[in-house]
Amino acid sequence: MAVKDWKEAELMLHFQLTKIAGTQTPLMEEWLDTSELIFTPFEAQVFENNYQNGLENVAFWSEEDLKMYFITHILSLGGLMNLENKGYVGVFEKRLSATINDTKLAVRADFVVAKGFKNIVKDCYFHFQEYKPQLRPPYPPKWGDKGGGEPMGQLLEAFLIGQAKNAAQKPLYGCEVIGGSWKFVIMEHKTYCVSRSFDCTERGDLLKIIAILRKFRDILETRLLL
Repeated sequence: MAVKDWKEAELMLHFQLTKIAGTQTPLMEEWLDTSELIFTPFEAQVFENNYQNGLENVAFWSEEDLKMYFITHILSLGGLMNLENKGYVGVFEKRLSATINDTKLAVRADFVVAKGFKNIVKDCYFHFQEYKPQLRPPYPPKWGDKGGGEPMGQLLEAFLIGQAKNAAQKPLYGCEVIGGSWKFVIMEHKTYCVSRSFDCTERGDLLKIIAILRKFRDILETRLLL
């Protein structure tokens, strides 16, 4: 039996979730309050190459193009790659599932940061969902018997699964990317907060995106892993 493709509004109703947008929560305000970036010369060149690449091509990339040509480099500049020596891992294409109050949820997270080893994950702290530049229903299947679903719906599913599986009930952080648009999301209990959209084709916004990713790593190491 196929697993349901949940829409954001359906998840809000079914699990009694509350969405906060525009008015930021204290956790979101803290996350978005970033310091000025300091790049090494190599990082500065990587940033410039990726900024120009995204500026020219983001409207034409497929989902895999977007991931391989752009997103992986931004995650690396954000300090979320090659994490194993820290006691946690960043894993692509992770299948997550849980049954919550007799409701089966299953989703493929494009990228997760979690406590774990190699490709084994335990508690997930950060979920990343990325999609093609344009959303044209019906959404293409993402894996197995699971359809594409709505972008935010899939991110919320990953959060709910994380809440069901994580040993400590701490806030969950995430990001939704649709083409050039990045939105950051935090879920705490049954409330989730969505940031404004950051445009990766704008130099200032792309610098802010990287700074926010680096800030998450600080939050992870100083608070979530304790």
